[in-house]
Amino acid sequence: MAATPPRAETQTADIAQRIELHAIPTQTLGDGEFLTGKDGKPATVTGELRIAQGGGRLPVVILMHGSGGMSPGIDIWSRLFNSMGVSTFAIDGFTGRGLTSVSADQTQLGRLNFILDIYGALAMLAKHPRVDPQRIALMGFSRGGQAALFASEQRFHKLWNKSGAEFAAYIPLYPDCSTTYLSDTDVVAKPIRIFHGIADDYNPVASCKRFVERLKAAGRDVVLTEYPDAHHGYDTPLGSGPVVAKGSQTVRACSIVEKADGVLVNAASGEPFGYRDACVQLDPHVGRNAAAATATQTAVAGFVRTLFALK
Repeated sequence: MAATPPRAETQTADIAQRIELHAIPTQTLGDGEFLTGKDGKPATVTGELRIAQGGGRLPVVILMHGSGGMSPGIDIWSRLFNSMGVSTFAIDGFTGRGLTSVSADQTQLGRLNFILDIYGALAMLAKHPRVDPQRIALMGFSRGGQAALFASEQRFHKLWNKSGAEFAAYIPLYPDCSTTYLSDTDVVAKPIRIFHGIADDYNPVASCKRFVERLKAAGRDVVLTEYPDAHHGYDTPLGSGPVVAKGSQTVRACSIVEKADGVLVNAASGEPFGYRDACVQLDPHVGRNAAAATATQTAVAGFVRTLFALK
């Protein structure tokens, strides 16, 4: 009688011990409404909580996707954090709103909506029995990176974060920094770590460098790490780069400034900004840069280990 072959070992550290799907009450509203604290239309988004292996209350990193929706990169980051004993909560800000992508039409959703979704997720996680409410960090990518960056604003917390909880850190990847908001150097007293590609022509790093300089001048804990030859979305695990993101809108040539009453103005024209403005361009590049992706994963993992006092 043939021997029974040994069963393959499948238990690895990056496999979550439990996966939960949670609905997050939020709103869909324009940027002007967000900036002035006016309610919009009620909405519900969902998120995937991957509880890492281990007992008790665990640290969590919230992951916020970009204009293309939930990407394979989210899974890579989830597995990396799970392997460290850190749970993840990946927010899907599109499906509940009937969207799949806004890359070619950014008017479909206000740029600041994701911050509401993020604060809603924070409120839920802070009460979850398997989450350490003192160890919740926020990470976002592109449009989600913009949300992760500006979710640190004291003003926005006062307007919209009703949870009583706060993030331990903010980790934006290749965010759009082309908009200057009122009092935008008044951020919470938590570390901000930005990662960006020097070759990015979707959300150029230059505008983020200017913002970081202003934040540092205001005494904030912020670090910008740049990678040469890295384009937008350089951490994607699929394909290679760069390739043209055909039809995608970019505000790389725009300078947008918030004026009174939450009006976002095109600094060049002095008129309210819109995606028909001449500064809005198309067809930026995206694609993987393996060296930059690996370096970012190493840097973020090291930062999170220190932040959460992991072994």
